[in-house]
Amino acid sequence: MSVFGSLIDQTEVISILKDAVEASRMVDNKTQSMTNTWLFTGPPGSGRSNAAIAFAAALVCKDGGCSKCNDCMSTIIGTHADVELIKTEGLSIKIDEVREIIARASWEPSSSRFRVVVIEDAERLTESAANALLKAIEEPGVRTIWLLCSPTVEDVLPTIRSRCRQISLVTPSTAAVAALLIREESAPAEIAEFAARASQGHIGRARFLVKEPESRARRDEVITFALQLSDVAGAM
Repeated sequence: MSVFGSLIDQTEVISILKDAVEASRMVDNKTQSMTNTWLFTGPPGSGRSNAAIAFAAALVCKDGGCSKCNDCMSTIIGTHADVELIKTEGLSIKIDEVREIIARASWEPSSSRFRVVVIEDAERLTESAANALLKAIEEPGVRTIWLLCSPTVEDVLPTIRSRCRQISLVTPSTAAVAALLIREESAPAEIAEFAARASQGHIGRARFLVKEPESRARRDEVITFALQLSDVAGAM
């Protein structure tokens, strides 16, 4: 299975990314499938960050994303020397951090064809940080690839998104999420279907519900309690 096997119900996205990886391996990219700056958008749980990381792994993998080599595995766990994974626990990504990223992005790749920078929460860039990033992506290095992730295109500055190739992920179907849980979590079909419905297509939440029976029980209690309310006084 390739690195794109982790993307659920994203057939069109996978096709676009595979074409881009193939184009990136050509000396003369006449198909225009590959560009240096990408914007991955999609609702919570759709896997936009997973898609960006899988794409990064495929770009640095000698076999285009085999999922088994050291390049793929180290990219996925965040330790590849040529892949920068930027995520934040704070409310914003500030200009000083972006300047450091830009400086590192200009280095020559150490073992791959590209240096790839994945910014998981591009919507958290401050205005000054976004403007600094804009200058970098306006004239990216030939071997530098920027992968930005955001819930919607509107969350990113128009000047930045206009320079990105946009990839829109969709919420996976209940059936697709249930099949994933059965396959990867060895969940019984009934529990997998319940978790897929309850999570509304959010894969992370669905995995959590499968692994945590206490959470499933607590959810049932809350819903049952809510259904027993019949008047305003009871609700209060």
